[in-house]
Amino acid sequence: MIDPAKALMLFGIIAAVAALFFLPKIGLVARWKRARRGMQRVLIEDALKHIFDCEYKNIHCTTESIAGTLLIPTDQAAELLTRLAVMGLLSTGDNGVHLTADGRSYALRVIRVHRLWERYLADETSVPATEWHASAELAEHTLTAAQTEALAAQIGNPHFDPHGDPIPTTSGEIPPKVGRSLLSLHSGEFAVVTHIEDEPETVFAQLTAQGLHVGMQVMMIERNNDRVRFAANGEEIVLAPLLANNLTVAPMTEEEQRITAPLSPLTTLSVGQEAHVLSISKAMRGHQRRRLMDLGVVPGTMIRAEMTSASGDPTAYSIRGALVALRRQHAEMIYIKKD
Repeated sequence: MIDPAKALMLFGIIAAVAALFFLPKIGLVARWKRARRGMQRVLIEDALKHIFDCEYKNIHCTTESIAGTLLIPTDQAAELLTRLAVMGLLSTGDNGVHLTADGRSYALRVIRVHRLWERYLADETSVPATEWHASAELAEHTLTAAQTEALAAQIGNPHFDPHGDPIPTTSGEIPPKVGRSLLSLHSGEFAVVTHIEDEPETVFAQLTAQGLHVGMQVMMIERNNDRVRFAANGEEIVLAPLLANNLTVAPMTEEEQRITAPLSPLTTLSVGQEAHVLSISKAMRGHQRRRLMDLGVVPGTMIRAEMTSASGDPTAYSIRGALVALRRQHAEMIYIKKD
């Protein structure tokens, strides 16, 4: 004969396990389905971004390129393209795959979030430049439309992200790609860096380690199949052609070259010398930039080198009657005009 107490206990255990798996909102099955839908959404949005990027750069998009970018098998990439076509986001033809109007609008919404988030990280936080892209890859799939517009308003509705990429408007407008590769410059030619490619991350890390940033003025010295040698803010930089090709520049006119003098960093100021602040490098961002400006480091301010530490770093500067110690890495980003 079955013990009623044991039977009731067994039934309770079975019911609890069933609830753990099958409850509509909090059960494991429901959570697994939500996670799966979330993963599918991420794949869809990443695929749309890749296809748009190919169209924007006039590059042929293939199933293989999507598989490589999304790190998925080729068969799965083909299934994903089929799903996008069924959803009306993609069209296929003899010339490959192309976004429909709805697909392009969807892709631009995702790109807008990504680039706004990178701009926010660059201007409002101390997050290193090498971490902007990975953080934006997560934010682009989670921020709502309302949160995105609130973020845009908070940072002043910028037109470009910190890499120089244009930020799509709310209506889906985006300017055409401009500029040319650094490799196209001839010896002695001047230009301004307008874009630094942020993928792959290892390449971007190498470029930022050289102190390169959007807005920097460069002059080509020499280029060949082995190396590219150019001057940037008075310093010589040598890159492999593969790395240099990730820099987009806009050539400067003769008039722009004539009125643009080489910039001298604050580190060239010897103890006892005075100078006027010309500007702060665009590579100095976020809290560090605001701190310098709060200390009075703004264009026109007189600054005087007073003393250096025993190791030579930091150096104490007199700024508006106050003595401020600045590390060399920060002083190198302050440009001056010596008296």
